[in-house]
Amino acid sequence: MTTAAETYERVRGPLADRGIDVDHVRAKERTFRLDGTDGDADLDVEHEDTDPEAFDVGFVYPSRLMEGAVVDRRLSVPWINGRDAVVTSRNKAGVLATLSAAGLPVPRTTLVSNPVDESVVAEAAADFEFPVVVKPNSATRGVGVAKATDLDSLLGVVDYLNLAHDYRATGDKSYLIQEFLPDARDYRTMVVDGAYAGAVRRELPADALANGRWKHNVHRGADARGVELDPAGRELAERAAAALGIDYLGVDLLKTDDGFLVNETNARPTVDAARKYEPDFYDRLAGLIRRVAETGGERSR
Repeated sequence: MTTAAETYERVRGPLADRGIDVDHVRAKERTFRLDGTDGDADLDVEHEDTDPEAFDVGFVYPSRLMEGAVVDRRLSVPWINGRDAVVTSRNKAGVLATLSAAGLPVPRTTLVSNPVDESVVAEAAADFEFPVVVKPNSATRGVGVAKATDLDSLLGVVDYLNLAHDYRATGDKSYLIQEFLPDARDYRTMVVDGAYAGAVRRELPADALANGRWKHNVHRGADARGVELDPAGRELAERAAAALGIDYLGVDLLKTDDGFLVNETNARPTVDAARKYEPDFYDRLAGLIRRVAETGGERSR
């Protein structure tokens, strides 16, 4: 694994109980020697007794794609969610377009590709009722997501996005305008090897809601409580993973009075406490790891 965050600590024990050893390979905030050296010696592994050549599977491609290419070359292993899967899921607009084309329900959303004139933004906003949600196309954890209550505030948010997009090194110069669904319930579902494996409902504490906060991201203080998801939500999560061709996927659902919508997906989802998932969650995950190790690659992507 190339993440040392919560997921690494949570999965090590349950996977070890199923005969799968897990170690951490540091993929960022370090240096890599690229010329003619022993690549294995350059791998920074957490446990010194781990043989770098002993890895059979990479568990989710590194979040930083440039460093990931080096680590991928050093390890030379198949990945559960390789680079293509991570890139696919990170592109919110691409995900929504793919799912919509497959007949899955998604929020009303417009992609804006900068630079465009204010008149183009105003014309796009005319298809929505305020407030609207504005979000960078490829950010995660709720970073940069804002709510605009009228056209002036929308254009103000866009001004800040324009400043970021003016920087030549900014690769993604697009953002989304999306309908705001204030009463929707927010769920993160997990799909493992094509099958629903559990869900949590993400919800801000009452005092945060009373203070006007509205983003139910766990990294922004929301609580994540394990729930029994309706069959319709389970099926929708599985269909989303199948449409994207991603074996291991976090699918973010919104539930309104009209039913479920797929809001976003995450091919590098944080694993929560085991009690919040289906009893066979780790059995399914271990099975996926073994399948990828045996077949030498991902089934789809």
